[in-house]
Amino acid sequence: MPPARLSLRAGVLLRGVCDDLIATAFPSDCRICDGPLLNSGALPICDACRSRIHPQPESLCRRCSEALDIDMESARFAGEASFEGLLCYPCRAVPPMFERAVAHALYQDELRDMVHLLKYERMRGLAGPLGAMLAEAILTLEAETARELVVVAVPLFPSKERVRGYNQSELLADAAVAELRRLRPTWKLRRTPGVLTRRRDTDSQFVLNPRQRRANVEGAFAADPAALAPGCEVLLVDDIYTTGATARECARVLRRAGAGKVWVATLARAQSVRVAMWGEAVPHAAQGFG
Repeated sequence: MPPARLSLRAGVLLRGVCDDLIATAFPSDCRICDGPLLNSGALPICDACRSRIHPQPESLCRRCSEALDIDMESARFAGEASFEGLLCYPCRAVPPMFERAVAHALYQDELRDMVHLLKYERMRGLAGPLGAMLAEAILTLEAETARELVVVAVPLFPSKERVRGYNQSELLADAAVAELRRLRPTWKLRRTPGVLTRRRDTDSQFVLNPRQRRANVEGAFAADPAALAPGCEVLLVDDIYTTGATARECARVLRRAGAGKVWVATLARAQSVRVAMWGEAVPHAAQGFG
């Protein structure tokens, strides 16, 4: 690596360490609710804000965890024995190449604020508690997955990672793996950097509609077949799942590189984009993921 690049990376890391030390030594008000911090901890987030982050409700698509427009109590009353296996429209129309996607909580309120602090305000220490939440989501896959998983974080484009100083998805993946090794010591979780690479920079997914999001990530990722044993199971980790365009594209290239199954786990799930918005773009999606 060129000396200039090493110097830049060292400066970014040093700045991140200094930010964490300042937050630890001089705690002030909670960065989310502005309330006083009653306990001196490493992170300026109060216990009340953390406690308001709850797992997603149960009325979710069995494949991608999209919210379903059904009332679960009515479904039970009507004798819908198979409601837990219901699929959303996109997963019925164009099944993704991942087995299942899970997320811990909705991308809103306190969780959204904590993700923003991690991504944009260099509060790397938040990866610990957020990674523990991600581990809870991964545990919901316990009955379905193998006990040996290759854990892959969705990569950032290199120039964007250099500016930010780190990839938040990698921090979350490392924290979640550490927590799972404590909770499930028999699992064999292998964090494997470099399996996925981002070949071109992409626009922010949040400013695009579903069709634009799929076009935005099409061909943006590549997977290294040499890094995957044929037929292995991959756990793909990211911070936020919106329409699933990124997860679908990453799963596609991972499967083509030799992965037998791909599971997706994210910290947060954005549910603001309704299922009906996918209908107009099904032919395009079928071409990309068929």
